Amino acid sequence: MSETDATARAGGPWQYARELEAAQSAALEAGAILERHFRDRAYQIDSKGKDNPVTTADFEADAKLKELLRGGFPDYGWLSEETADDGERLNRERVWIVDPLDGTKEFIKGIPEFVVAIALTEAGSPVLGVSYNPIKRELFAGGAGYGCQLDHAPAAVSATRTLDHATILASRSETSRGEWKNYEGSMTVRAIGSVAYKLALVAAGRADATFTLTPKSEWDIASGTALIVAAGGRVTDVHGDPPRFNKKSVKVPGLIASNGHLHAALERLIGVKPR
Repeated sequence: MSETDATARAGGPWQYARELEAAQSAALEAGAILERHFRDRAYQIDSKGKDNPVTTADFEADAKLKELLRGGFPDYGWLSEETADDGERLNRERVWIVDPLDGTKEFIKGIPEFVVAIALTEAGSPVLGVSYNPIKRELFAGGAGYGCQLDHAPAAVSATRTLDHATILASRSETSRGEWKNYEGSMTVRAIGSVAYKLALVAAGRADATFTLTPKSEWDIASGTALIVAAGGRVTDVHGDPPRFNKKSVKVPGLIASNGHLHAALERLIGVKPR
């Protein structure tokens, strides 16, 4: 999508058109790096902790995103899973929040359920998101006041209004640990890797909702949050509050993301407790 396309879709000049175009180009270039490593399997694997692998593909994609996005917007802050955080971003109004490879475990296992995830936040709010699955060639893009697209075609959340007709995307890790057994009778549960990918699929109407009670990092959810809100859906944490970004602590206490129609029912099911 060109800047002209973004302007036309918004019905006039859209203030983040240049950033959206840059984010999509960066996602495609980082995605090409991931695809190459996914095909040739020549990357190295390390660990950042229990059940938290990282690969040389993560770092190479991160370097490309940093080159393109920080290079193109030097006044913007930077928060990435694979870049040491020096806190400088806290002094910036606009901040790129990225995960160069969300779904590393699936990537290693050869499962094509991972994305490059890029978000831009302004004053703590996600104003645009881009998520790209380089194996399935799915490019999700959207933002506040612009709308959502999947592969340059308009996309929106689903219209499903009851849980018994809903498809809810679950974490592969959580389902393998049996954490979703209590929910399986009331809705269709489908396990998919990558938090950011699940959120993008909900934004595009490919599923109705996703949720997790496990704390997530800002880079896991920033892009998907922007996409879902742009597509007409709703995202809150497990206390019922919309997530805020570019905070000193990057952890978000769980997440509920839906088409909006199902949100209240999911909050009741999970037992959301307001602060």
